[in-house]
Amino acid sequence: MAPRSKVLTLPPELKAWLDAQLVKRGFSDYVQLAADLQAQGESVSKSSLHRYGSQFEKRMAQLKMSNEQARALVDASPDDEDKLGAAVIRMTQDRIFQLLVDLEIDPESVDVNKLFKNAAEIGKASVTQKKFTLEARAAIEEAARKKMLAEQEANLQSVAKAQGMDDAQVDFWRKRFLGVGA
Repeated sequence: MAPRSKVLTLPPELKAWLDAQLVKRGFSDYVQLAADLQAQGESVSKSSLHRYGSQFEKRMAQLKMSNEQARALVDASPDDEDKLGAAVIRMTQDRIFQLLVDLEIDPESVDVNKLFKNAAEIGKASVTQKKFTLEARAAIEEAARKKMLAEQEANLQSVAKAQGMDDAQVDFWRKRFLGVGA
């Protein structure tokens, strides 16, 4: 088995700094990154940084594409039954296992149940968001309907007054065209 990458053995705060710098520098300038790490007491070659940066950039591109595709999918086909949420949970489970394999993480050192619980929480949040969206849409539609009825009632009263209609005639037209009682 190949030796573990020096980048992966960096202290967490230095690894976080490196990841941010890779993104900031557009996944280039590896010679300077190696020098910056050397100044912080870590010896990592530019080649090792490049190998790590290439994988990191590829994963970021995949994540960005997945996000764009998911956004396009949701925009193109609303998902009132949350089938997309169920698919996300299945994809997340698959990705978790793939990640464990790709990063050569010892499964004994990872609480897989916590990972799945987090995936379930994502699904639960998706359902809650969908429910909120449907309720908000229904409330907006009801408010628009009430506003339209109020406008039509005002128009009816104006026309009735101008035409000299009595209350019985106004009630007839209200029931006939507005669908509401007196």
